[in-house]
Amino acid sequence: QVQVAESGGGSVQSGGSLRLSCAASGYIYSPICMGWFRQAPGKEREGVAVIGGDGTTTYADSVKGRFTISQDNAKNTLNLQMNNLKPEDTAMYYCAVENNCWVIHNTPGDFGYWGQGTRVTVSS
Repeated sequence: QVQVAESGGGSVQSGGSLRLSCAASGYIYSPICMGWFRQAPGKEREGVAVIGGDGTTTYADSVKGRFTISQDNAKNTLNLQMNNLKPEDTAMYYCAVENNCWVIHNTPGDFGYWGQGTRVTVSS
């Protein structure tokens, strides 16, 4: 079993920044793929950014140029730096992990382990 824990959510005004962090622990079988997803009220969960075991990153078009995903492989941690936040970025953000993974898609179904989520609220 893999445990996933997110931190760093909060409330900011439009144009502000937040940094989310995620830590994976338990039965980790490297390489791992990790990613950030979000779900706004009444909407489906969508991919924000993922990083494969080969280091390849994929971003949703809506966040390109504003968000940066980074990973510390030695510590199985994942970060998401979010700049120039917009009200439409308001959502619950989830970290996800997939074991023994090289290539991953920005798709929720590709990940097996999930955190409880951290809330991000952006006001106009």
